[in-house]
Amino acid sequence: MSLIESTIDHGTRTLTLNRPDKRNALNSAMVEALHDALRADAKDSTSRVVILTGAGSAFSSGADLEALREMRTAGPMQNRADSERLAALFDTIYTHPKPVIARVNGHAIAGGSGLAAVCDFAIAVESAKMGFTEVRIGFVPAIVMVYVRRKLGETALRDLMLRGRLIDAAEAAELGLIHQAVPESDLDAEVQALARDLSRDTSASAVALTKQMLSDVPGMGYREALDHAVQMNAFARATDDCQAGIRAFLNKSEMPWTKAFDAQTSGEPDEE
Repeated sequence: MSLIESTIDHGTRTLTLNRPDKRNALNSAMVEALHDALRADAKDSTSRVVILTGAGSAFSSGADLEALREMRTAGPMQNRADSERLAALFDTIYTHPKPVIARVNGHAIAGGSGLAAVCDFAIAVESAKMGFTEVRIGFVPAIVMVYVRRKLGETALRDLMLRGRLIDAAEAAELGLIHQAVPESDLDAEVQALARDLSRDTSASAVALTKQMLSDVPGMGYREALDHAVQMNAFARATDDCQAGIRAFLNKSEMPWTKAFDAQTSGEPDEE
């Protein structure tokens, strides 16, 4: 059984965490498999959007019991290597050139909440519980904090990180940790509608460059960020997509990516 199931349909790739018997708990093999799948997708021009979800009733329950047992006896180098694997995965999701949507089909706890938080978009079922419970077992939500602090204000961040409490999907959406909480019956429709809008209505290169800026600019000083923005603005003007988009706009015709999506979806689903 594959730890990560990968399917693609009309330019939308779905990566499914496939340990339903373990509530899709994260171990080193799962982390590596997901990392590999994301890196492979980044090179695949046939996909425009990535959906990340879990098999069964949970999105991901965080670290599994065996991983916690190993943590107790691991040496410093082994612990560092394990931490670097998780950090590399989160970085790959956050900086992936395509939009990544978390389809939170059930509880997302600790590292599972981290997975959802680093995605560009997250839509969760109303029944899902989320939270960073690490401090309740003497651990620190260190890696995910780098990303969550970019999403939340300090008041909400300290409440979640220091108390380690679980919140429901509605509160997660209210705080800005996720984008939307929906009834289970609406989850697929909402996720697919978002994926369709991103694939049909946006330029792949413009989205990739925008994501790059969203990742880089917060770490820059004001002058450095402004200079970077000027360079990106100038570079973007010369890209094929910008040239084609301006031409279509001036000619009052459909954008080329919209035409390509409509042509693709009028046929049969892609095979993988």
